[in-house]
Amino acid sequence: MSGARVLLLGGRLDFVRKAAECGLDVVNVQKPSSFDPALLEHCRQLHVMDYQDVPQITALAEALHRVRPFGRVVTQTEAALVVAGHLTTHLDLPGNSVDVVRTLHDKRSLRRLLNTRGLGEVAFRSGDSRADLLDFVRRHGPAVMKPSMGSGSLGVRKVLSLAEVEDAWRWATELGLTEFMVEELLTGREISVETYSSGGSHTVVGITGKDTGGGVVEVGHVLPARLSAQEARQVTAFVSEVLDAVGLVEGLAHTELILTADGPRVVESHSRIGGDRINELVRLVRGVDMEELALRATSLRDGTLSLPAPEGAAASRFLIAEPGRVVSVDGADEVRALPGVQDVRIKVAPGDVVRPLQWSEDRCGHVVVHAADAATAERLAREAVDVIRVRTVPDDSAVAAPLGHRLTEVDEILDPFEDGSRVSVHS
Repeated sequence: MSGARVLLLGGRLDFVRKAAECGLDVVNVQKPSSFDPALLEHCRQLHVMDYQDVPQITALAEALHRVRPFGRVVTQTEAALVVAGHLTTHLDLPGNSVDVVRTLHDKRSLRRLLNTRGLGEVAFRSGDSRADLLDFVRRHGPAVMKPSMGSGSLGVRKVLSLAEVEDAWRWATELGLTEFMVEELLTGREISVETYSSGGSHTVVGITGKDTGGGVVEVGHVLPARLSAQEARQVTAFVSEVLDAVGLVEGLAHTELILTADGPRVVESHSRIGGDRINELVRLVRGVDMEELALRATSLRDGTLSLPAPEGAAASRFLIAEPGRVVSVDGADEVRALPGVQDVRIKVAPGDVVRPLQWSEDRCGHVVVHAADAATAERLAREAVDVIRVRTVPDDSAVAAPLGHRLTEVDEILDPFEDGSRVSVHS
C-alpha cells in the first residue's frame, strides 16, 4: 500500500492478522465489546474505544496522524464503513471518500442516485406513518419496507397487498421502525456481485446465487450463480455502471441484484466484502482471498487483476431452527465427514435462545461445500444441513426483539452521524 501505516477500524482477528501478514503497520481500533487480547500480536498499536463515536475517533485519528501519518484508513466492518470514509476525507487520504461510502451506506441515497442516472429505476419513498405505507402500496402494489441503513435483512418486511398494510404497520411499530423507506417489490432471481476496484476500474471476482426461501433472510448461496453467458455479461456491465455512478475508486464491493423481467435491479450495495461466507466460496472457486485483495488495494495501480481459472463450485447453507430454548444439537460431526464439506460451524448450544428468523443473526450455523458444479454444490449443502438437528422447546423469551435491542446486542448504531442516534436507537 501507499504508506505502510494503516488505521484499521474494527475487524475480526483473522482480518487483522492478514493485514499484518501483508506487511502493513497496523493501528487497530476495536470497540470494548470486540476486544480480543490475541489482536495485540498483529498490531503496532491497539486502541479500545467506540469508533462510531465520531468526535472521539476523529480526535484520535488526527493526533496519531500528526505523529506518524497514515497511508490509508481500512475496514471491512459494516458499522465502521461510513466512519472510515469520513476519516479518509478528513485526513485527506487516498481511498473512497465519505460521500461515496455514505451513498452506499444510505439505501435512500443510492436509490435516488440510480434513479436519477436511469440505472434500473425503482419506485421508492421515505415514510414515518401508516398513511405513508398505505399510500405507496396503493400506488405501486407489492412493496418492501426497511430501514434506510443496516444489513443482514434487519427490519425488512414484504408487504404483498393493501390487506397486509395493517399487520405490517403493527409489526414496524413493535419493532421500533419509526422511520423507514418503502420501495416496489422486485421479483426474479437474486444474486450478488463481488467486485474488486483499483483506480476506478472494476473487476468482477464472482457472481453468487442466493436463496431466501421466499422470505427476506438469506438461507443459502452458491458460486457461481447459474446464469447464461449473456446474463453474466449484462450483470457485469450493469454493476460496473453502478459503481462508476457511485464513484467507488478502490477496494471491494458487494452489490445485491434481482434479475427482473426488465433487467437487473439493485437491492443494495456495500463498499466491503460480502458476508455469509462468500469470501470462503470465492477462495474455494477462484483461488483468491478477497480480504487480502482489499488490503493490497493500491498495489495494482493500473486497475487490472489476474484471477485463476475457476475450479468447480461452492455453496453455503444456513441452519434454521424452531424458535425456543435449545436443548440439544446433533449431527455436526457426521456432516464434517460428508463428501465435499469444507466447513461446519454451529452458533448455538443447549441453553441458548433461538428467536424467530428476522435477521441473519437469527440463523444457528452454516455448512460450506465444494463440488464439481453449482447444482451439485447446492444439493450437497442442503443435504448436509438437513443432517444437523437443533432441538428446541418453547420459551417465552424466544420472541422477536425491537430493532434498538438487536443493535444494542451487537453494539452498533445505524448512523453515527445522526444527532441523538445513540439515544433514539438504544431506547
